[in-house]
Amino acid sequence: MLSRVANHIYWLGRYLERAENYARFIDVNFNLMQDLPMDLKEQWQPLVAATGDLELYKQKHESFDRSEVMHFLAFDLDNPNSMISAVTRARENARIIRENLSKETWEKINELYYMLQEGCEKKMWKKEDPRKFFENVKNQILLIYGLADATVARTEGWLFRQLGQMLERADKTSRILDVKYHILLPSHMEVGTPLDFLHWTALLKSVTGFNTYRRLYGTIDPSGVVEFLVLNKYFPRSIYYCLKEAEKYLHLISENITGGFKNSAEKSMGELKSRLEFSEVNDIISTGLHEYLDALQLKINHISDLIDSNFFRLKENVIVKS
Repeated sequence: MLSRVANHIYWLGRYLERAENYARFIDVNFNLMQDLPMDLKEQWQPLVAATGDLELYKQKHESFDRSEVMHFLAFDLDNPNSMISAVTRARENARIIRENLSKETWEKINELYYMLQEGCEKKMWKKEDPRKFFENVKNQILLIYGLADATVARTEGWLFRQLGQMLERADKTSRILDVKYHILLPSHMEVGTPLDFLHWTALLKSVTGFNTYRRLYGTIDPSGVVEFLVLNKYFPRSIYYCLKEAEKYLHLISENITGGFKNSAEKSMGELKSRLEFSEVNDIISTGLHEYLDALQLKINHISDLIDSNFFRLKENVIVKS
């Protein structure tokens, strides 16, 4: 496969996953706000802080008003990571490599693009309860995933899309979990209170993991939620699970059937996955959840850079094989 085509497919997977996760970011905060006591002020700054775009937001806004934060995260074209920016870039990548997609997948990506455009025209960020809109965005992206899985051959293109999706999901799961840290910044007095319970419950619901967590762990407590979202080997949105899958796709792309690694991306991925595999939740908490997640995000970004240098920065017409 041409490195140029592989690059577009990889970023198609990442941008779609990014848009879906931003819809989840907003959804978790909205669900939390519905359950909070009336006398508590809404907290929207943590959402921006967890995305890593706090400085960009501050350049444009003086306060963290709900509508301003929602516009920034969902519809602001000046924010390169907003939902509308991610979907626009996903559609452009899909258009360029359209011959590698099924007709149905392209049509649903197009529908998603116009769904965001319509939401922008209707100023959804100013609606009293726009959760239905964000739910529709999530469902549309999940539909695209389902169509791709059911209609696309498991060739290199499919592997690159899956690789991009899993890396992006690992990063965004860490950021969703980090929202909890930023919410707690104003006061650690809330730890262990019913309010704390509401925060963790909203967090689990944002990754559609509440029922699965209750079946596996029972009682909701911080260490259990952290273990579930970071180290669980079976939950599809846990960081470990995503990295394990990403490593598998890297091996298939590199035609590595003997184990070990064939390039720097595989080596770095294997090191991070192994570190998570043998980690314990007490080690994470003693390190400091925020510090641990920050370090994890940097490593995931480094792996993404290595994938770029190993597979995409090649001259045109070079076959992407190791």
